[in-house]
Amino acid sequence: MVSETFGYIDSNRSRYLEELKVFLSYPSISTLSEHREDVLACAEYLKEHCKKVGLENSSVIPTGGHPVVYADWLHAGKDKPTVLIYGHYDVQPVDPLELWTSPPFQATVRGDNIYARGAADDKGQVFIHLKAIETYFELNKSLPVNIKLLIEGEEEIGSENLELFIKERLEMLKSDVCVISDTAMYSRDIPALGYALRGLCYMQIDVIGPNRDLHSGQFGGAVENPINALASIISKLKDEKGRISIDGFYDDVLPLSDKERDNFARLPFDEKKYAEELGVDATSGEEGYSTLERIWARPTLDCNGIHGGFTGEGAKTVLPSKASAKVSMRLVPNQDPDKIAKLFTDYVYKIAPKGVKVSVSGHHHSEPWISPVESKWNQAAARALKGAFGKEPVFIREGGSIPIVTVIEKLLYVPVVLLGFGLPDENAHSPDENLNLNNFFNGIKTVYLFYNELANIKIN
Repeated sequence: MVSETFGYIDSNRSRYLEELKVFLSYPSISTLSEHREDVLACAEYLKEHCKKVGLENSSVIPTGGHPVVYADWLHAGKDKPTVLIYGHYDVQPVDPLELWTSPPFQATVRGDNIYARGAADDKGQVFIHLKAIETYFELNKSLPVNIKLLIEGEEEIGSENLELFIKERLEMLKSDVCVISDTAMYSRDIPALGYALRGLCYMQIDVIGPNRDLHSGQFGGAVENPINALASIISKLKDEKGRISIDGFYDDVLPLSDKERDNFARLPFDEKKYAEELGVDATSGEEGYSTLERIWARPTLDCNGIHGGFTGEGAKTVLPSKASAKVSMRLVPNQDPDKIAKLFTDYVYKIAPKGVKVSVSGHHHSEPWISPVESKWNQAAARALKGAFGKEPVFIREGGSIPIVTVIEKLLYVPVVLLGFGLPDENAHSPDENLNLNNFFNGIKTVYLFYNELANIKIN
């Protein structure tokens, strides 16, 4: 049966690829108002394609912003799991356009990859599920599990309306497990399953000094310079060993287990190559941890931007009136973004120099997330990956954040499985974004097997 399925998928590679190109041709850039109609057109295309592959109740549902595409198929029976598939059809802007080798919305195959905006993030990965569903219907006339599809159009702008959308449709979205394919594998040769995400606490520091910009010769040395004061604050946020100096910052950090550290250490990782690819002389970070541990499982603090004074060409001897900095902190399981925001604020006020007014404000936050590696849902996904890729998958953490994961778990009370098929070098959010075609077709096979595995899981 598996050989027949894989044969069917392989025999339809060309058609699947051409259909994917159509999906990728829509410039569904959610953050730019001039593309509002393109976003809607993409949603309509997706709705029609859901119908085409065999799903029911396919519809474009309005929200306060861009619409959500919903579809389902609920005939597997009450004794079979209901699987919620989450993804997004909106994409990032394409700037700088001149750095694209081929037009961003004219999908082009070069070598083993397909290049287009949204190829990996997330249209290509959404399409993997649609083609797996289509394969099931073509070969079996039905699905082994109940399916609900929730594909939004605002992920790239923070899913502004999705939480309310879910709250208003709890019964419609009721399910037993949610699968998200919007992450990356470890490498081209190593399939992987993500089981943890870092959260985010994003803050801003504003420093105000004199009531106007001053001549640095006439007033320098007599009045505190807001840029100097800001630099002093930033310099005290971390110590020389890379540890964050904020009082109580590490109190709730969930430490890595010995097993996790051992698993990470076994992964092939070339420290020198990693640094060379980034154009730096060496890696750095919290002392006592490997690079993989730092980016996957340790909290961080980074200054993302500084503004103040004269930044134009040439020189201007000015003592500025104000300066500001944006600071992000990636958080790990058990850390609370709201608590960290308060600790950060209290600490900045504590170390603020005299002679200036300092204010701290918050931007967006998201919670960290972790899932038990040994859960029946994760283990089902791992078996499916092995069946499609022919290799035992590894379990990895993700350094980034997917805020909707914790929203789905809390509102719908369902576990989430991160079954991603991207790669670390796929240029998501950058020019020449791409998706490896081997991962695309093996992804279809994986999802097909995953639905089979889920059908064998007993639900309460």
